[in-house]
Order: sequence, then structure tokens, then C-alpha cells
Amino acid sequence: MYLGIINGWDEGHFKAVSELGLQGIEFCVNHNYDSAEVLARAEEIRANSEKYGVRVGAIGRWGMRRVDENGAVIPEALQHDKNLIDLCEKVGCPVFNCGCNWTEGKSYPENCEIAIDYFSRLLDYARGKGVKIAVYNCDWENFVVDDKAWSVVLGALPELGIKFDSSHSINRHEDYIKVLADWKERVYHVHIKGNLQVNGASYDDSPAGLDTTKWPAIMALLYIGNYNGMLSIEPHSGNWRGTKGQWAVKYTINFMRPFLMPEDFTAEDDVYMP
Repeated sequence: MYLGIINGWDEGHFKAVSELGLQGIEFCVNHNYDSAEVLARAEEIRANSEKYGVRVGAIGRWGMRRVDENGAVIPEALQHDKNLIDLCEKVGCPVFNCGCNWTEGKSYPENCEIAIDYFSRLLDYARGKGVKIAVYNCDWENFVVDDKAWSVVLGALPELGIKFDSSHSINRHEDYIKVLADWKERVYHVHIKGNLQVNGASYDDSPAGLDTTKWPAIMALLYIGNYNGMLSIEPHSGNWRGTKGQWAVKYTINFMRPFLMPEDFTAEDDVYMP
């Protein structure tokens, strides 16, 4: 595993991430961005990735409706996702994160079939490109967020993975430790976003390390599941901006680093003796 952070795709963003001592960067090319314009900058992005020694660990598109009111695929949406899968391939990014919105008037099983159809198209398109597809567990134009949906959709699509963010599970009042324990082998990407609980309710998305999330348990489960991807820091709360926010990012980096196994670590003997 290695640490990274969500940021933009200009050279200055790579430089800033490098100066933080991080190894990875994540792009959120959301519904308000033209994916074709970002794809056109693929060579520039790859060059900056190499120049600053910061790999592109994940690219995602949030907030986009992918199927219409009848459950039919929206061609423009599908093209945006294909553009970003192509971008992943060109810049050496291993994961594309996406979702599938709910269709009113359709039953739950029907919506799951619609999602299976949509994700199947992305999996088919990504095959051979070195890019994995993950569904994010955020509910922004997405209902495939929990065990109920994953059991059906991921059950039908063995190649589809999960982008896991514990804060979303917490905000839905799920047992996020059990969720991760049950699905750890299907996790393709992880967001490091804190969640401060006060009196049993979410109070703030405070930076990881300054919150009430059980990060040691999360990290243990990721290791048990043999996760070996990016841990992407997501500064999210409006309460942490400016100088305070910059300090908080550095705090989270220092908080998370001790959880990372050294890259040169080897174990000659099993330390767990009978």
C-alpha cells in the first residue's frame, strides 16, 4: 500500500503532491468536467507523473447520471466513462471509479439488472487495457453502495470491485468494520476520509487521525484482504481549510504512515508459533 491524495491534473498539482512526500495522486473528473478535454492531455499528464515521481493511482467520475428515466444507457455518459478508461490506460492508472444511478419506477431487482448491464459494458471496454473498474460506495448518483446491492451486482460480475470509503458506511449507520471484513477481497481503491461522531451522529468529516474512525481495524482488514493499492487522502470538510487545512493534511500523512508496511520488509520465519 502507498499514500496519495485527491488533486488536479495540472503540473502544479503533481508538484504539490510530490512536495508532500506522497507517491500517488487521484483525479476526480466529475460530471461537471469534459472528459474528452482531460483525455486530450494524457501525454502531458503522463510526463508530469514521471517528472515528479507521482503515479496516478485512480481516476473517477462522480455525480453523473448514467441511465435515463427508463433505465436505458445514456450514450454521452457511457462515452465519458470510456474516455476516462482510455485516460487510465494512457497514464498507467490501474483503477477507474464510477457508479450507477437509481431508476424511479423500476423495482430493486430491475435496477440491479440495469446496473449489471452498465458495468458489464465498462468491464468489456476496459478488458485488455490494464484497468480495473470499481463502484464507489458513495450515493451521489449511485445506489450500488452496500452489501444488499453488492451481493447482487458484484455477485454477477466477478471482475467488478469496490472503491471503499468508511465515512459513507458510517453516515448510513452501517457496521463499517463488518462491511469491510465481508468485502475486503473486492476492494480496488480506498479513500482516507475521517468522520467525527458526536452523540451517535456524524458531526464532521474531520481529517483522518482527528476523528473517531477505527483506522487500525480498517488497516488490519485491508492487510488481511491483501489490498495493495493506493490509500487516497480526501480533504473534505469545510471546517478544515486554509492554513488549518494544510496542517491537517500533513497530520493525516504522519498519522497514516506508521500503518504502512515497509516496501523492503521480508519475514524469514513465521512469528506466530504454535
